[in-house]
Amino acid sequence: MTMRTLLSLCFLITICAPCVAENESTNVPAEPAGMKSIFNGKDLSGWDGDKRLWSAQDGVIRGETTPDAVAAGNTFLIWTEGKTGDFDLRLSFRCNATNNSGIQYRSSRVTEGVKNDWVLKGYQHEVRNEKKFPNISGFIYDERGTRKRICLVGEKATWEPKTGKQVLATLIDEAAYQNLFKLDDWNEVAIIAKGNRIQHYLNGQLILDFTDNDPQLALLTGNLGLQLHAGKPMWVEFKNIRFAEIK
Repeated sequence: MTMRTLLSLCFLITICAPCVAENESTNVPAEPAGMKSIFNGKDLSGWDGDKRLWSAQDGVIRGETTPDAVAAGNTFLIWTEGKTGDFDLRLSFRCNATNNSGIQYRSSRVTEGVKNDWVLKGYQHEVRNEKKFPNISGFIYDERGTRKRICLVGEKATWEPKTGKQVLATLIDEAAYQNLFKLDDWNEVAIIAKGNRIQHYLNGQLILDFTDNDPQLALLTGNLGLQLHAGKPMWVEFKNIRFAEIK
């Protein structure tokens, strides 16, 4: 191989390999002014859900299904005191590994053709107690929609009307994620949404950056909720839930 050929190959690798711009921080930004707690730490005031499955005490919201207390389809604890338009949400979660959960946002409430009274449709931040890609916490799932796993952890991507998802860069790989995620422990989440751009952070690190450019499918406002998934008995806990509207 000649030196000219080698230099040409190096140039192609450089321009083709996806990466994050050097001047673009991947650290979670400081909390904005106006951030407020939306869970009082004592009870479920301001939230609506199946009281058989959701409870609150000692600063923690707990959702749990058992063989005797079954979720009739995916069910949500829905925040009733605001909407998620342009927003910054911070919270911590932990769960077991027998099933999965989620943080629903910019979502609509579904009342027809459902098995329970607390059903949401829209963007979901996946919550799991797993470390192996791709079944991990943090990806965007299209709850009750057609796009399913819209954007995976590690991706900076867009969704285009004609071509669907276009991956522009890699933010984090599996090895780095495994070092970042705390199995069987509390993990801190930040979700920041401005217009059609959404960013997910885990334990202070940007893990997903998604821009929804499909005018027919992009969601710009809606409900916030916490999920209990139908199926195997499970539990999930949330705490330190803070929210701010972004002007």
